Amino acid sequence: MTLSLAGCGMLDVSGDSSSASPTKGDDVTIGLLLPEKANTRYEDFDYPIIKKQVESLTKKRGSVDYQNADQDAKKQASQMQKMIDDKVDIILLDAVDSHAIAGEVKKAKDAGIPVIAYDRLAEGPIDAYISFDNELVGEVQGRTLLDALGGNADTSDKVVMMNGSLTDPNAKQFKAGAQSELNGKVTIAASYDTKDWKPENAEANMTQAIAKIGKDNIAAVYSANDGMAAGVIAALKKAGVTKMPPITGQDAELAAVQRIVAGDQYMSVYKSYPQEAEAAAQMAVAKVQGHDIQFDALTQDTVDSPTDKDIPAQLVTVTALTRKNIKSTVIADGIYTVSQICTSKFASGCASIGLK
Repeated sequence: MTLSLAGCGMLDVSGDSSSASPTKGDDVTIGLLLPEKANTRYEDFDYPIIKKQVESLTKKRGSVDYQNADQDAKKQASQMQKMIDDKVDIILLDAVDSHAIAGEVKKAKDAGIPVIAYDRLAEGPIDAYISFDNELVGEVQGRTLLDALGGNADTSDKVVMMNGSLTDPNAKQFKAGAQSELNGKVTIAASYDTKDWKPENAEANMTQAIAKIGKDNIAAVYSANDGMAAGVIAALKKAGVTKMPPITGQDAELAAVQRIVAGDQYMSVYKSYPQEAEAAAQMAVAKVQGHDIQFDALTQDTVDSPTDKDIPAQLVTVTALTRKNIKSTVIADGIYTVSQICTSKFASGCASIGLK
């Protein structure tokens, strides 16, 4: 899962000091604040990949101070304050609440500690941002959902939208991207902003939608991520639905890939966590060590937040994951093995799409 940026015209972050005036050696301490554990990607991929990359870039002299907020914005603020007090060299911040954390971002800035917004665009004076192209994520979800309806979608088709948490700026972008594809082509019969992205909240919302629309009148469900897709499917099954309508997702969680194999979930969005996490580690080390050329090469995009404009950024592209391309995406990239996906419960589904 090693990412080579040299082929993209990007320089080795650990390059020689002639390209900059290094401010720190290899003994860097990078604070990593991740938002929750309900989505398995953070514990399974983001943290271990960042840790490994930092060690590689610093000859194992650098370290990662990792904290997870368990979806608690106040807890994350305390975790960040402690990192400021401990004088870490830089902070990678994946905010629980992008607005609420702005005060801590300013405190870090005042203390001379750069902050890179990771995966979610935090407010306040951040130094850079790395994430996936979030509106594109929603567009891919919406477009694939229309494809699943056979190209014959019309305004008589009732779609439920299960959007993410209002405290997450990404959720707004996913929603906007999806609506740009769906509006005028289908009827959005119900739409929910799901508190904390929790599957159980999505299940409760979907139960309401079924009562409102009728289980046999739902043509498709837009779910912003895989965890909520599981909640949606649970609600539909409890209502007696045996053949699922097309349901979207995001994050390519193992359970979601298995649901796709089984036909319960139509698609997920595969985002290359290794690419995002490794690039974030490279950005952090380059920033701390004063390698401005390398840092600029890693942040050739710009984004705006509600508080700041023209923030240096890197936006990573995404892929629609369906039964057709499991082998060429998550398996080819080493995210999962065939044996992890194709347990006995999913053996027949795997066989039907040639996974062996």
